[in-house]
Amino acid sequence: MNFRNQRKSAQDVFISDPIDIDRDGNSLTLQDTMRDDDNIFDHIDLRLKSEQMYDLIEKHLSPREKKILIMRYGLFCQRPRTQREVAKELDISRSYVSRIEKKAVDILRREFIRGGLM
Repeated sequence: MNFRNQRKSAQDVFISDPIDIDRDGNSLTLQDTMRDDDNIFDHIDLRLKSEQMYDLIEKHLSPREKKILIMRYGLFCQRPRTQREVAKELDISRSYVSRIEKKAVDILRREFIRGGLM
C-alpha cells in the first residue's frame, strides 16, 4: 500500500520544490517564477471603492459636475478627455472646466471622508 501511494505522488510537483538554477547558482522554485504583484485584497478594495465612488457621483454631484468628471476621467466606459476637449464640447472655457472639476473632486473627497471610506 505504501509503495502505491509513493508511486501515485511521484509525479507531484510542489510550489516550493526547486525547478531550475539561476545565473548565480541559486535554486529557483515554481513560487519564484509566479507573479504575485496582484494582491486579491487590494483588487477587492479597489473594486469596492470604485463602486462607492460611482454611487457618490450619482448622489452628490450636479448633472454638469457629473458630466465633466465622466468626460475628464473616462468614467462609465468613456474615453478620458483633456480639459480643452471638454470645454470645446460643452462650449465653456477651459478654466471653467477646471473650476467645476476641482469642486466636484472636492465634494467626492469630502463624502469619502464623511463615509469613512478613506
